[in-house]
Amino acid sequence: MRVGILTGGGDCPGLNAVIRAAVLAGTQRHGMEFVGFLDGWRGVLDGDTVPLDEETVRPLLTIGGTILGSSRTNPLADGVDDGVARVRKQLTALEVDALLAIGGEDTLGVATALHAAGIPVVGAPKTIDDDLSATDATFGFDTAVQTAVDACDRLATTGASHHRAMIVEVMGRHAGWIALHTGMAAGAHVTILPEEDPDLDAVADVTRSVLARGQAPLIVVSEGAKVHGEEAAKNAPRDAFGHAQLGGAGDALEHELLARVPGLSTRVTVLGHLLRGGTPSAADRILATRFGLSAIEALASGNLGTMASLHGVEVHQVPLAEATGVLRTVPDARRAETAGVRW
Repeated sequence: MRVGILTGGGDCPGLNAVIRAAVLAGTQRHGMEFVGFLDGWRGVLDGDTVPLDEETVRPLLTIGGTILGSSRTNPLADGVDDGVARVRKQLTALEVDALLAIGGEDTLGVATALHAAGIPVVGAPKTIDDDLSATDATFGFDTAVQTAVDACDRLATTGASHHRAMIVEVMGRHAGWIALHTGMAAGAHVTILPEEDPDLDAVADVTRSVLARGQAPLIVVSEGAKVHGEEAAKNAPRDAFGHAQLGGAGDALEHELLARVPGLSTRVTVLGHLLRGGTPSAADRILATRFGLSAIEALASGNLGTMASLHGVEVHQVPLAEATGVLRTVPDARRAETAGVRW
């Protein structure tokens, strides 16, 4: 079997570990041959490939990003039938028998459509936001949270030195898992998620009370938090999959706080793509490796149209459609855990 591997959407730590595990297991256990498609679905549409062998992938475990490159190319943008036909034509020309698509909601959504059209494909879930509904966790999230917490720890000390409110904007367009975990682990006084309508007067009240007891407020806010107003979100630019390109939540929050707390000193730090880069944590290396191994066994056994998924401590395959149906957002119960507690 000749297998094509692609990585789509935003990069995150652990992508190379999936590629490494898939190639090593597929080559050694099942005699598979591998090619990598460059820059996600763009490489599939253009037939742009590189060979993947054991020597190439062995050093990849600790390397962030993806050696295959990525993009937000949507092969179905001009219609499902046309996109499927273009993909099928390239796979036939390259003698690729099956695909392993590593990505999030958009990449796996395309994979789901290809499977429905009869193209052999399996997936491995990748989203730094940890918001795919069919798995308990995705790789990259643990590294991102630790990076954000490290930054908050540093910002908290300089905030304390200058009696200043530090506002930290983290990734999270529609799901606030990164902000939730970062805020809890860093001891943030306020954490604002996309899933809620923030009470900015209450945020200002907390800010004043923290300053009054001689401490520096630390506020963590998701990039998709509803602090811009609906009009700004509606008019935001959109990517190839139609997603609003949100940002500026930290600046918008700063503006609102300065209007409510006279004399407040603030600094906004946008961590942004800092969370995507760098060496994956041990937890992400392990999870990514397990996902790669599971995907290869699915291909070998003909369990197509499925995605590697973590349930509890076990990794198994679930239908691709389960991963792309509904985003896994922060539930009310998780937000309620810290409600009414002033840190």
